Amino acid sequence: MFDLFLFLQAVINYGASWCRVCSEILPAFHRLSNNFPKLSFVYADIDECPETTQHIRYTPTFQFFRDGERVDEMYGAGEERLRDRLWLHS
Repeated sequence: MFDLFLFLQAVINYGASWCRVCSEILPAFHRLSNNFPKLSFVYADIDECPETTQHIRYTPTFQFFRDGERVDEMYGAGEERLRDRLWLHS
């Protein structure tokens, strides 16, 4: 699905269309993408790509990658928490 080596630094938002919390954080995820130009932002719907998201147990889940390797993970929403993690990894 994703070739993470194409992204030096990336954050993937794993969510679902039926998830209320996912729908609430998605606008902030898009808005924050403008504030962190060094990061690539990717949204993955767990129902649209089940073979590559089968390891996701909670929605939303945010995974942070550096040089193709996962370096951090955050469960749940919260714009301030997400902004802090993005700042940490940018």
